[in-house]
Amino acid sequence: MSDTLEQSFVSQLQANQNIIHKICRLYTSGEDAHKDLFQEITIQLWKAFPKFRGDSKFSTWAYRVALNTAITLYRKDKRSVATTEFEGRQHYTPEVEYDYEEEEQLKLMYQAVYQLNDIEKALIFMYLEDKDYTEISETLGISEVNARVKMNRIKGKLKKILNPLA
Repeated sequence: MSDTLEQSFVSQLQANQNIIHKICRLYTSGEDAHKDLFQEITIQLWKAFPKFRGDSKFSTWAYRVALNTAITLYRKDKRSVATTEFEGRQHYTPEVEYDYEEEEQLKLMYQAVYQLNDIEKALIFMYLEDKDYTEISETLGISEVNARVKMNRIKGKLKKILNPLA
């Protein structure tokens, strides 16, 4: 690949690595699994980057690749990552400080979200990231109406999980 393509990829990855960290947090428990999944998502993004046509925003495309990778690797109770060998140039991507204190405050919400199925997790994640239903439906490959209906059902499910006596 050309240096320009590599530079473009690294730049886009740096600008969007927080969404990847959040997806990793949603689908893993533990720092090692988080790091493994982050690495695997980065590899999958790199491998697919030459095919990125720019029809959608990079972040939308990255969401799709990251979610598909996470869902594939962490189906059901599977917790080990089958990594892909990557022979290539190394780039230093400074890690954005991940706020674990804030994460603790969100612990109950994450515990509730863990009880959702894979597609529900992806939908609630994007909703909490303030993505509009157009982007959510585009990323998940469902209609906007379907995304809205699913979101309302998920909200009800989470309310029951978080407040079972109500």
